Amino acid sequence: MPYYIYRVTPVGPIRQLEKISQFDVFKEASNEAKRLRRETALAAGELIKTIFAENELRAEELLNEPRGEEPMTGEDY
Repeated sequence: MPYYIYRVTPVGPIRQLEKISQFDVFKEASNEAKRLRRETALAAGELIKTIFAENELRAEELLNEPRGEEPMTGEDY
């Protein structure tokens, strides 16, 4: 399964997704995502995300799934 890199832009209650690239190897995808985060001027709320999925449709479904709140650790008082 490939690794996809997307630019994620919140637009109201939905996310606009723009596929940037695709890789077969995690390390290559990770390095590219890190480079893009450093070198790309992102608007407020925009993210560069890497996702592992069977195909582009599934990657976009996963990126649009609502995520739960971050878990609290003992240090989060």
